[in-house]
Amino acid sequence: MERNQILSALREVRHPAKGDKDLVELGMVEDITLSDNAVSVTLAFEKMRDPLAEWLIGSARAALYRTCPAGTQIEVKSIVRTEEQKKKKKTVNDLTLSQLNNVRHIIGVASGKGGVGKSTVAVNLAVALARLGYRVGLADADVYGPSVPLMTSTEGQMPLAENESGEEGDEVMIPIEKFGVKWMSIGYFAEPGQALIWRGPMACNALKQMILQVKWGVLDYLLIDMPPGTGDIHISLVSDIPMEGAVIVTTPQAVALADVQKGVDMFRNEKINKKLFGLVENMAYFTPEELPDNKYYIFGKDGGLKMASQFGIPMLGQIPLVQGIRESGDNGEPIALSTRPDALAFIEVARRLVEESEK
Repeated sequence: MERNQILSALREVRHPAKGDKDLVELGMVEDITLSDNAVSVTLAFEKMRDPLAEWLIGSARAALYRTCPAGTQIEVKSIVRTEEQKKKKKTVNDLTLSQLNNVRHIIGVASGKGGVGKSTVAVNLAVALARLGYRVGLADADVYGPSVPLMTSTEGQMPLAENESGEEGDEVMIPIEKFGVKWMSIGYFAEPGQALIWRGPMACNALKQMILQVKWGVLDYLLIDMPPGTGDIHISLVSDIPMEGAVIVTTPQAVALADVQKGVDMFRNEKINKKLFGLVENMAYFTPEELPDNKYYIFGKDGGLKMASQFGIPMLGQIPLVQGIRESGDNGEPIALSTRPDALAFIEVARRLVEESEK
């Protein structure tokens, strides 16, 4: 067993008196000790007589039995955290947000629903910004369908860990660097083809870890490829991450209007209130490889322009539907690396995003 597997099991145990937050999120996991055939976990409580202590210890033990191989010796102990330990724990937790201190712009790439090419746009937009000379990172926050490893041909690579403070449990991950961009994805920690079946709280925690516990360094732009749709994961993300705003990706069909409106309404909600940097119309028209000057508006013409006008947000650009974009993504070489017209479309979107972010 590995430490991250133990933490994943403990994330299933939620504290009913703490807003249903889990043991890891509450910082109650004080220590994990692993040996060949034994697991020992120490939970820290804030007071001597916590009425839920025995229930939480039993639930943690049950979660570990479900996760650990048969025959593993499992021990769950408890301690009461002193005032000095509480202060120290708070300082260590504050170190996670410090990883974003040197990031100028944190921008989400979102869509009202799946299937609009959001991840393709996010990856190529990151590469395009890097080609323009900016320092860029991308966090693949689509925890249910991470695609960055495939689209960047970094599958099988494992990010390294580094401990900056010297405190146990305060490791940060080192992102994978390629094409001038720093990449981080939950896909690096999953086996090829492995389905990531997580409940909402577990997905939220994994998502935040993919952003907060990463050594991004100095960046001009950190793009976050958000899960499709709108829901608890998105609200948790924009609440806990100092995100400046978002880019909405859509397709031109009139039926996509309702999905765009969901995304716009979420970011403009008074409790979230994040800036919308603009809209990207993906699959705006079809251009055959052999007839690069021909445009066929198979999903309707200028649907994205009309949506941008209706919602009062900038139109960042139109991306054509070209076979090469799909092939490049499948081959792990983003199309934005080339000098083709479809690559230049992403470069133009990147330029417009820079203009909007600098206003």
